[in-house]
Amino acid sequence: MISEKDEELLSILRCNARASVSDIARALNVSRTAIQNRINKLESNGVIKSYSVELGSNYSKHLITINVSLKVKPNLREQICITLRKTHQISHIYSISGEYDLLIVLQIQSLKHLSAILDHICNLDGVERTNSSIILDAIFER
Repeated sequence: MISEKDEELLSILRCNARASVSDIARALNVSRTAIQNRINKLESNGVIKSYSVELGSNYSKHLITINVSLKVKPNLREQICITLRKTHQISHIYSISGEYDLLIVLQIQSLKHLSAILDHICNLDGVERTNSSIILDAIFER
């Protein structure tokens, strides 16, 4: 179970993963040692998996986002996901219900890259069918 202080700590790190231990300790009114111990515990328990970069709009506004649904052979699904994770243009991989099995989200700089990436995905052993949708506009995001 995660304590209220841990929740506050996670909230600070979600907003700024680069926040220093000193700044977090000051914000939560606890010692630096206590914060470092909490962070270490959250990491070792798998609560904190990694620290990452959230891209700003100056970069992301120039990216084209494409959702690609994949129908895959069940016995090759895990291997397909392992291979897809290595494609740096893929930002998300979801398991979905319905006609397709996986939904991947691609972010690319130009449409000329799309064909090559889709060819790569379609040629993976076990991928039976794909369906792609280019995101035209974000009407609402949270």
